Amino acid sequence: MQRSLADSRVKFRHLQCFLAVAQFGGVQKAAESLSITQPAVSKTVAELETILGVKLFERGRHGAVPTHAGQLFMPHASACVSALRQGVDLLARAEGAVAATLEIGILPTIAAALAPPVLKLFAVEWPRVIVRLATGSNAELLERLKAGSIEFAVGRLADPERMVGLNFEQLFSEPLVAVVRAGHPLATGSGLPAMLLDGYTVVVPPFGTLIRQSAESLLAAWGVPPLAAFVEVLSVSTGRALALENDAVWFVPQSAVEYELKHGMLVRLPLPFAGTEEPVGLIRRSDTQPSPVGHALIDALRTVARQRMAAAAEPAKAPKRRRAAR
Repeated sequence: MQRSLADSRVKFRHLQCFLAVAQFGGVQKAAESLSITQPAVSKTVAELETILGVKLFERGRHGAVPTHAGQLFMPHASACVSALRQGVDLLARAEGAVAATLEIGILPTIAAALAPPVLKLFAVEWPRVIVRLATGSNAELLERLKAGSIEFAVGRLADPERMVGLNFEQLFSEPLVAVVRAGHPLATGSGLPAMLLDGYTVVVPPFGTLIRQSAESLLAAWGVPPLAAFVEVLSVSTGRALALENDAVWFVPQSAVEYELKHGMLVRLPLPFAGTEEPVGLIRRSDTQPSPVGHALIDALRTVARQRMAAAAEPAKAPKRRRAAR
């Protein structure tokens, strides 16, 4: 088929359905995300395959997997949809209506600490924006980013094979800490024998996550033998409840419990060493550019990240100033 004829026949709905099936790995979930019927999605994808003259998905009992042609087409389809949304955003802003709908991903362990100050700063420039925050594991956010369902993500640097086609810009680093409720028996005293963990529930991040690897390294350095029983959870609210109600020892990134530590609800265990530092950063696709509203939110992220780094460095500088004043 001639390229000019194919170009004229490809519609926005074709690209939407194609990207949704690629993202969710099947027609059913794609249809639910688009609020249309499964037959409509199947028909639209079939139309696109006919127009392009290629097979875009291999379909089987495990869902729909993009073919080589589908993988080649995906970044261009995503870029086209993104460019159209940017144009609509600019026109809407000029008319003073709701300026945009911005969809981004963020790890649940850093969302509570980062989202409030970032969105507060962002709203000064863009007061009429619908922001959709998608939370999930780092691997899930990377897949959604590659599929084009989110514009960018705030997460952690993954293994090289997972970062193909993506750029990582470090924003700040945060330690993994072990926390318990205020008044917990393990929170008293300067020493903390690792064997005392046997009497309490230990809550760790899910297997396969980067922060789980950090937790295992921290436990090993502490001299804790392999745990016979533990609870795996990524949900911050569930981990908090277990620590507060079940006397659990919770291994969690510090930013996830900043509020509770500040208000004395949770306390850090007196570990004999510092927790491991993990980089948190902005993750973007290398083949697309952020929309104007996306640029504004990224600027707000960078500003808040600089403020966090400055605040973290301040306690280390304070003793030097006191010694100089003597």
